[in-house]
This record gives sequence, structure tokens and C-alpha cells, in this order.
Amino acid sequence: MSEWPDSSAVTADLDVSAALRDHARWLRAVVYSRVGDQDAVDDVLQEVALAAVRQAASLPVADRLGPWLYRVAVRQALLYRRKCGRRRKLAKNYVDLQAPTEADERSPEPLQWLLAEERSSLLRAALERLPRRDKEILLLKYAENWNYHEIAEHLGTTHSAVEARLHRARQRLRGELDSVGESDDKVR
Repeated sequence: MSEWPDSSAVTADLDVSAALRDHARWLRAVVYSRVGDQDAVDDVLQEVALAAVRQAASLPVADRLGPWLYRVAVRQALLYRRKCGRRRKLAKNYVDLQAPTEADERSPEPLQWLLAEERSSLLRAALERLPRRDKEILLLKYAENWNYHEIAEHLGTTHSAVEARLHRARQRLRGELDSVGESDDKVR
């Protein structure tokens, strides 16, 4: 694998390709000292080669080619580091925007997580103790997020009947939650 374009891919003279090969070793060291990553060195050297090919007509004479390549390599290394810095800053800004806060619901504290789990298990136990019709209408309303009209339409009742059934079901659920909570306290 050649790090420089071969002469068949270059539209300029064979001198450009030969010059790049002659200076490859020390250019690699210069670029590596600037970017510090071997994979990045190959990318930067490709940019140096592209710059040399683009400017093949205006390349300096052979004795000035080394300093010119040095300046191009340093410039390309700096551009590469600047691009990496922008990417890091962009990633950091994104992380800062997505970082959880103390009151973030996505990652609750362990105590809050345990309390939510306990409330959830108490609610399940209370729901199991309700009559089937009450459990059904509560689940349609709160688990499925149906409105009164959707429930009435699917159950074949009126809007006011759904309101009354939901009201009674919520009262029964509160009573069951109180009794489940009291029985849970007695067990402890």
C-alpha cells in the first residue's frame, strides 16, 4: 500500500510522485509529531500529496521543494487538529445538552426508583382485588390512554355512564390501595 498517489493517478509530472516518495520518511515524522496518531498521519500525508498534485505547475525548484513540503505538512497537520478539536467540541456540547440533571426523570436516584417500584407493586395488587369491570375501565383509561368517548364507543355505553363508572372505579381503587398499604404495613 503506497501512501502517495502513483504516477498513473497523478496528472502532473513524474517528478511530483518521485519527490513525495523521496521526502516521505521525514514528512511522516513531522506530521506524527504534530498530530500524535498513526492513522491521522496517513490522512494528513494524503492531504499533503493532494496539495502537491494540485500545485504541481507552481512547485518550487528541487532545492526549495523540501521546505515547501514542510510548510504544507505543518499546515495540513494544523488543519487536521483544528478539525478534530471542532468535532470534540461538538460532541462535548451534545453530551452537555443530553447530560442528566439531578431532577432528571431518565435516571432517578436509587431511593426514588425503589419507591416507584413499590408504588407500582401496590397498585398491581390493588387492581387485582378490584372487580373485573372496574379494572377493565381503569386500564382502558390510564394504560391505553383512551378518552371517555373512545371508551363509551368501544363498550357500547354513553359518555356519562363512562364518567360514573370511572368515578366509582377510582374510589374503589383508592379503598383497595389503602387496605393493601395497611396490610403491607402489618406484614413489616
